[in-house]
Amino acid sequence: MIAPQIFKSYDVRGIIPTELDTAGAGLIARAFADMVSARRLVLARDVRATGAALAAAARQALLSAGVDVLDIGVVSTDTFYFAVSHLDADGGFTISASHNPKEWNGFNFCRRGSQPVSLASGLTEVRDRALALEKLHPAPAARPGEYSQPDVRAAYADYVLGFVDKSKIPPLKLVAHGNCGMQVEMLRRIRDAGRLPLALHAIYDRPDGNFPVPGGIPNPLLPANRGELIETVRREHADLGVAWDADGDRCFFVDETGYFVSGYFATAILAQSVLLHTPGAAVVIDPRSVWATEETIARLGGRTVISRAGMTIIPDAMRSSGAEFAGEMSAHFYFRRNHYRDNGMIPLLLLLELLGLKQCRLSDLVRPLRERYFPSGERNFTHADPPAVIQAAAGRFADGAADWTDGLSVAYPEWRFNLRPSNTEPLLRLNVEARSAAALAAGEHRVEAFLQEAGALPAAH
Repeated sequence: MIAPQIFKSYDVRGIIPTELDTAGAGLIARAFADMVSARRLVLARDVRATGAALAAAARQALLSAGVDVLDIGVVSTDTFYFAVSHLDADGGFTISASHNPKEWNGFNFCRRGSQPVSLASGLTEVRDRALALEKLHPAPAARPGEYSQPDVRAAYADYVLGFVDKSKIPPLKLVAHGNCGMQVEMLRRIRDAGRLPLALHAIYDRPDGNFPVPGGIPNPLLPANRGELIETVRREHADLGVAWDADGDRCFFVDETGYFVSGYFATAILAQSVLLHTPGAAVVIDPRSVWATEETIARLGGRTVISRAGMTIIPDAMRSSGAEFAGEMSAHFYFRRNHYRDNGMIPLLLLLELLGLKQCRLSDLVRPLRERYFPSGERNFTHADPPAVIQAAAGRFADGAADWTDGLSVAYPEWRFNLRPSNTEPLLRLNVEARSAAALAAGEHRVEAFLQEAGALPAAH
């Protein structure tokens, strides 16, 4: 079966088997192959226990349709993106539900050249084709497709190592939190391939689709996961910590003091690396919080481009602006040389190289940001009509400088905020930033008072 609501803005995600089962997986795979007129597709999956059966059904549907299947097995999402281009395929999909709980699974698609697929660029057609196929029962092709199992892991390790000068990476001790996905295993392979002087202390490094992490949700942003990483960095006297979500396309850092570095500050730090490699480069950011990144990029001679957030929107903004790099507050980091796709391993390597080039500790890069910029982090509010609340906010905060790039941003001399609707839920997402702790508190109070008057309530999660 296929529940239509599992087709989200950027991927397919649903609860197994009540919203998606093996029969539905086969139909979705066939529909995608038909949409891109595929002759050969890459098939991958993450560590979820339901992935093997869904992948088997998808594989059989493709082979029956005459499509050659390049099955790369259980890999991180960024390895999958690499494989689609490396293997010169017509596209592909990885069966994954990112950081969702274990009962979820789904599809993340890309076209030839690792180009993303969203509702606006093909997912709607995949949905409609799959639902139509559910009633048609198409006949098999005259010639079945061919099946192969290429191993791309060694090539991927060499590929990401090509983004840095390996000789500049200093001897460091890392705590690596894998959230039961594949990235710690891949980091070990990369370390050995590049002969990097890294000592690894791993936690939750064993791939396990039952996700035996605190709370059972493989998301680095959850306080329990974040706290365990911080505690381990301190206990082990490590130089830094790194954590990925289960599918490995987002990464987060902890400095040697135990400070958890937000995706916002990480973007500002990684922009320093990118601008060392490519002076004067353009960097794309989203408008949720901007001062730390904008001012860091300007100070180093780069150019900032502000774009709506989203894994299919950011690459288009990078192409149109000629940007080298993009960073979202969600800790998705995109690179022109990586087919404009996000990657969870390249940011770590660039950071390690930057620490060597500057001969400093991660806290030395974080401290100037912490002293000058005070972000609230993202908070969610529920309301039946988020767009109406945002329009009302424009009137209430008309005394500030407004921007409508993604939701509503309003800036004052000492603080600013961004209020935008969720792409998938009836939620409002609020970010406030300021130039002092006092200005942050005052700004948060003013926006939250408005939201309360408007009937928006703090979300439970």
